[in-house]
Amino acid sequence: MRSSSIVISIAAVVMGAIAALLVGTWLRNQSRDATRDVRGTIVVASSKLGLGVTLADDNLAEIAWAASTLPEGAFANKRDILKDGRRVVIASMERNEPVLRGKISLPGQPGSLSSLLEEGKRAVTVRVDDVKGVAGFIRPNDRVDVVLIRSENTSGGKSYSDLILQHVKVLAVDQLTGERSEQATVAKAVTLEVSAEEAQKVLLATNVGKLSLILRQASAGGSDDVSRRVTESDLMQIDLPQAPPKVVTADPAPPPAVNRRSETATVAIVRGLKREEYTVRQDGH
Repeated sequence: MRSSSIVISIAAVVMGAIAALLVGTWLRNQSRDATRDVRGTIVVASSKLGLGVTLADDNLAEIAWAASTLPEGAFANKRDILKDGRRVVIASMERNEPVLRGKISLPGQPGSLSSLLEEGKRAVTVRVDDVKGVAGFIRPNDRVDVVLIRSENTSGGKSYSDLILQHVKVLAVDQLTGERSEQATVAKAVTLEVSAEEAQKVLLATNVGKLSLILRQASAGGSDDVSRRVTESDLMQIDLPQAPPKVVTADPAPPPAVNRRSETATVAIVRGLKREEYTVRQDGH
């Protein structure tokens, strides 16, 4: 009885050793395969980086990248970012987020609003409130339409609105450019990216009336919608269901009058052998 227990214990130890050896071999093979799949590195933010932060070796990191190509605008090593001069963050990044060219300034360029402008574009600021700013839900990089509301310079002049700009990019809300915010806040100013002529329109519009912003759908294309001037008379137009047309039926024609005076009958009366005929009216008269 005792010898059989010893044999079973030895067999269990041997099988456990074999299983441990197989698992270790499998793990080493997996590690070699993972190392073999790594084809390069990519530069990411080692911590959360806000607008205006200067990029340095201590806030950047290189991590393994298994794909054969990098994302558009990414860097393979930190040296490519830091070698040509000082760079700053122009769009906030989270920890371990890839550093892209569109989110950092050019070498030696200040991290100001001007670095966010596209070629040939201008920045113009519109003063807004809780209504004009869409209750604080407008964020940098959103697209908006600009509406001008004004009244005629006459006694009892009517008010109207015109859509003067469409699909305009929002560069900044107050002093925030590209910053992420979890809660909606009421802004006092919104900075828009426009052309030189569009900037003139906005500045002129601020002197002749009131400007309001309309938030566009995030996935909407850049095509402009056909718009027209809206006046006070348009507010009074209410589409009511039309009543079905009333069908007028003519009264039935009265039956033709009967001229009873012209209707007579002949009555024959026989007295004995004598027969007499009389003409009488049918109405009994």
